Amino acid sequence: MSSFVERFGTLALVVGASEGLGAAWAKALAAKGLDLVLVARRKELSEAMASELEGRHKIKTQIVCCDLATPEAVPFILESLANRKPSFFVYNAASSYIGSFIETPLSKHLEVESVNISSLIKLIYTLAADMLQQRQGGMVVMSSLAGFQGSGFLATYAASKAFGRILAESLWYEWKEKGVDIIACCAGAIATPNYIATAPQKISSLAPKPQTPEKVVEECLHRIGKTPSFVSGGGNRLATFFMQHILPRSLAIRIMGDTARKMYRIKY
Repeated sequence: MSSFVERFGTLALVVGASEGLGAAWAKALAAKGLDLVLVARRKELSEAMASELEGRHKIKTQIVCCDLATPEAVPFILESLANRKPSFFVYNAASSYIGSFIETPLSKHLEVESVNISSLIKLIYTLAADMLQQRQGGMVVMSSLAGFQGSGFLATYAASKAFGRILAESLWYEWKEKGVDIIACCAGAIATPNYIATAPQKISSLAPKPQTPEKVVEECLHRIGKTPSFVSGGGNRLATFFMQHILPRSLAIRIMGDTARKMYRIKY
């Protein structure tokens, strides 16, 4: 039995797992010998990946298809688990938008809140009870550099990612002596299909390059249990230090808004 399995158990629940970063998480955990419950909206992608991982690593997988923006999603996930109790949990699901706060439909803002905050709270609250009772478990909350300060044209998304980071950091303190590790991974741009589909315009040769999903996962697995949160990628850490500790807050917020506006050619 691997040291990772001894520490974090044999069953992982990965939410937002069909491709990109979620797929990287599934592959990394399967390689460590964990059985997987993969939650995603796209059944075909998830099934193809599950079949590959079962064949390569001789693990068991379960696919749960649902939309986390709906109130039925979390009860459906928990019901699908039956009596199985995940001891490692990755919340990678996210809803976002790019554009003016007031010109974005209210329904979209409420979707962001539901996926990025409400479903996260419900799953952490429910899964943590058994982990704490067993004094064994690990949780990863995927956050974002957008959540470190106001981020114009990403307002509700940025606020939701700040929430996820603060929640994980708070629970890290509560649980650090109880056998359950939780960490917030604060990532910058990641070269996922969803990010590439937004067609971002490169605005500076000095901007950190998008990380690969695999590097983000590798770094997070190395850091869990050692810190309540971290910024993924050396270039991102340098930029975050500069923005948080050198620049005035108002200037950091302006830089974030200007960057989004230029990257996505937003008229303002």
